[in-house]
Amino acid sequence: MARTLMMECREGRVTDEVKLVAKMEGIDELKLCRRIAEGRAIVIRNIKEPERISGVGLGLRTKVNVNIGTSSEVVDLEAELEKVRIANKWGDTLMDLSTGGDLDEIRRAIIRESKVPVGTVPTYQAFIDAFKKRGGGAYFTEDDLFNVIERHLRDGVAFMTIHAALTRDLALRALRSDRVIKVVSRGGDMLIGWMLHNNAENPLHARWDYVMELFSQYDAVISIGDALRPGATADSHDELHVAELIEAARLVKRARKAGVQVMVEGPGHMPLNEVIWDVKLMKKLTGGAPYYVLGPLPTDVAAPYDHIAGAMGAALAGAAGADLLCYLTPAEHLGLPTPKQVEEGAIAFRIAAHVADVVKLGRRARAWDNEVSDYRGRLMWREMISKLIDPDRAWAIYTQYGEPRVRGCTMCGGYCPMLMVMQQVRKVAGEGNE
Repeated sequence: MARTLMMECREGRVTDEVKLVAKMEGIDELKLCRRIAEGRAIVIRNIKEPERISGVGLGLRTKVNVNIGTSSEVVDLEAELEKVRIANKWGDTLMDLSTGGDLDEIRRAIIRESKVPVGTVPTYQAFIDAFKKRGGGAYFTEDDLFNVIERHLRDGVAFMTIHAALTRDLALRALRSDRVIKVVSRGGDMLIGWMLHNNAENPLHARWDYVMELFSQYDAVISIGDALRPGATADSHDELHVAELIEAARLVKRARKAGVQVMVEGPGHMPLNEVIWDVKLMKKLTGGAPYYVLGPLPTDVAAPYDHIAGAMGAALAGAAGADLLCYLTPAEHLGLPTPKQVEEGAIAFRIAAHVADVVKLGRRARAWDNEVSDYRGRLMWREMISKLIDPDRAWAIYTQYGEPRVRGCTMCGGYCPMLMVMQQVRKVAGEGNE
């Protein structure tokens, strides 16, 4: 296998990528290097353009992933490129989940436009190409699948969802189960169809060594997909959900041994009280591998507000140790999101990520809150608003009735408690000087 970033870190070499991430995060280079060597942190980057980079894992800021992509029903490349620009502003990574149109052209255009590392799910393209060429999605060969993976890597894809923990045995058990939603993963369902049609084991699992060889060659990140994640809160942490996580943990250990960077995906829908111990369980099983959470969504009834419900679960997961939050939009479970809906989802999860960091990074993250609170307490509106997560919208709301004529805002006006307390403080200070 080719020499990878993880191998370099194991030998104590602090590469330019490690230095850049350490500087971005404000942490010690050697500490980051050790965590990469151990597999508890990863560096996701476009190997062709290394400045498109994001560190994910222990001691690093909680990151946000933005999913975009066409569907079989809606193919509008310009709209997807607008979503990329939104991801550039609000996200740390993005995934192209396109299933409609010229997938190679769309992916390459997205990579060109993106300023953050781009991920994909190669099984989609293998399945869709087989359907177009051979009349059935399950007719792709193992070589077809691995050729798609390598094509994505050559194009500069930085990480990929690889559903390698889904075994044929688990797939059959899922189909025979009494789950509310047997399989919610699109890539997982495609692989189940392939296994049934070919009466064979999942090639991503059976040929895991070859998968690692490909990713080692391009030094890209494997994201072990959770094909059997719960698609309903009633299915959370059932036998199938946990069994796939255990299998993913085995694959993580093999990847680390091979010097390949890896993270694990999870967990989908689950009640809020299960979120913290889900993160703790995953971290325990994998020895602290970076956790890429899809949501988690703590209720099944929130659409079209799944971005709000999901941000609740995401903040709790991040505070418990999850490392990368896959956003949800108001269109989740209903349709393909518009650029505006992508932005709404990205902002909600950007806030969730910071809420998590206030807990797990402590002083490093709280410095931002303290600065804003200091300006707010002194009614320094312009300074406060400039430091908020979305200054443009904040200013628009602050001035929506015209710029306030008093020092307070239009909510409290002249009865602003901070204005009154400042007057009281001056009065008390004056009495103390007498």
